[in-house]
Amino acid sequence: MSIIIGENILHAYGTLEVLKHVSFRVSRGDRIGVVGPNGEGKTTLLTLIAGAFAPTAGDIHRQSGVVVGYLPQEPPNPVGVSIHDAMLAEFKPVRKMESELRALAERIEARPDDADLMERYGQLQATFDAAGGYNFEQRIAEVLTGLHFPREMWNHPLAELSGGQRTRAALAALLLKRPDVLLLDEPTNHLDIESVEWLEGYLGSYRGALLAVSHDRYFLDSVTRQTWEVAFGNLDVYTGGYSRYVEQRAERHKAQMREYEKQQEYVAKTRAFIDEHIAGQRTKEAQGRRTRLERFIRDEAMPRPPMHKAIGLTLSAARRAGDIVLRANDLVIGYAQDAPLLAVEQLEIQRGWRVAILGPNGCGKTTLLRTLLGELDALAGEIRPGANVATGYLSQTHQELSPHARAVDAVCDRGRRCREAVARDLLGALQLSGDDADKLISELSGGQRSRVILAQLMAIDANLLMLDEPTNHLDIPSTETLQTALQTYEGTLLFVSHDRYLVEAVATHVWAVEDGHLHVLPGGWDAYITWRDRRRSGTVSGASSDTESRAKRQATRQAARRQANEQKRLQRRVDDIESDIEAVETRLSGLNEQISAASQAGDMQTVASLGRQYETLDEQLRKLWADWEHLGEKLGSGTGQQQR
Repeated sequence: MSIIIGENILHAYGTLEVLKHVSFRVSRGDRIGVVGPNGEGKTTLLTLIAGAFAPTAGDIHRQSGVVVGYLPQEPPNPVGVSIHDAMLAEFKPVRKMESELRALAERIEARPDDADLMERYGQLQATFDAAGGYNFEQRIAEVLTGLHFPREMWNHPLAELSGGQRTRAALAALLLKRPDVLLLDEPTNHLDIESVEWLEGYLGSYRGALLAVSHDRYFLDSVTRQTWEVAFGNLDVYTGGYSRYVEQRAERHKAQMREYEKQQEYVAKTRAFIDEHIAGQRTKEAQGRRTRLERFIRDEAMPRPPMHKAIGLTLSAARRAGDIVLRANDLVIGYAQDAPLLAVEQLEIQRGWRVAILGPNGCGKTTLLRTLLGELDALAGEIRPGANVATGYLSQTHQELSPHARAVDAVCDRGRRCREAVARDLLGALQLSGDDADKLISELSGGQRSRVILAQLMAIDANLLMLDEPTNHLDIPSTETLQTALQTYEGTLLFVSHDRYLVEAVATHVWAVEDGHLHVLPGGWDAYITWRDRRRSGTVSGASSDTESRAKRQATRQAARRQANEQKRLQRRVDDIESDIEAVETRLSGLNEQISAASQAGDMQTVASLGRQYETLDEQLRKLWADWEHLGEKLGSGTGQQQR
């Protein structure tokens, strides 16, 4: 049964209509991923559902008593409390009961024979227990630890945290609140891979409805069972997670194009007939066809199915580097001699390698990249670039761009030699044309600044690329274009990323940073997972354990697929029952009106006949509700098993 319904939603910013006549339904237990290019209205949709403001037109109905929790991309500035105090605030009613229990216990100690006090204590204790009063501190510890807040940070004031840390704290408080509907806008921003995996597991046992805007394709596949695409002002619904959505979207677009082309063929043939016969013996027939064609084009004809234009990105390595692109010996990196971040005895990158640097936030991945690039001095050791190496760099913060430069000038700065026309062509291919190309860097969004740097990289033909979180600020379509460009890039690649989809698709090697050391792993994402699983379990490395681990992961994936298929079957049955319930309730409402009219007319025979129909339908409705509740329990239970 739907708990939030949107009907004919239109929302505009001035004259710009972002959403046009959008309708949707959210039911308990829904797991919905919200996708679409940047700027198409995904965040607007979430804020409307959250009730942050009203739509320009249309209505949003929420079931009475439904609690909605919303995590924006940039949470508001925190009040002057610590991280732990902010978490405790989510349990204010429980903590009040805890204080009352302590007060009652003191009174009982003074008056042990007071039966009324004992009864009140027992009732309150039962309520306290049911509300999770005995484990809320445990839940706080689980969530804060899972989101990488060690205990020594719990008393830090929120105001002293970085923007990313404040976002994680806001996410922690929201998870502890456990609202009926959870709205998450880019929840994996500022999370490392292990924190994202923890969040996926936590959301697996969440019983409410979930809507998540995310560019993390792995995350969407893991936690969602339905996908809403927001594009061209519309909302289109697809079943399944992100990977299934991509397949369905391609199939749907192909079918729409076939229908459109069939329509265009009909229009062309009809116009040809009209042109041929309008002045001949079949003038009247041609005029009739022209009238029908005009009516068809006005009232029935479908427009060409829209498709967003992908960015154009080609990364080439004009010069060939030597076989060894970079070497380092006895390398120590960091910012202070007495507190190094990372020590590496020997390090080597060979031509053609695509190396992903993985590890938790704060372990030194970016520092390593900047040290190898030469932006930071090593604390000790030696770094030797290979022969004929030309390096291109993309940072997380885009600090290599001057905020006062125009985008078109930034493409050709720092020693690049290209004409303005070439720079404009490169920016245009990345959908930064016209006025956008003339804007100052400080006026561009994060995604636009990323595209300026990508244009720089296309301009210099570097044979070694060092990229720090290259998919940050990019929407999924742009990320997929970048992924393809990196897969076909003939140079050498060294990149930091928490995008598991990208690592799996691109990396030939992994450098795993852990506990101040760097571990070089031949192979990509699967090799890293095998290594990480062995370290966690303490097993010894070897071919047999690799085979067992792969077999275990394959069996796990197969079981997850079977479970997902069963969940989809149950969800379809739940949807069918909800439709039946709505139909029966509509019929009952109509019968009520007929019974009332017959009663007022004194037609008791009709009243009796309608009453029997009402009883039959009412019994049918009770059975439908019982089936709905039973399937809902199975669906919720199955979801938890699947994720855990």
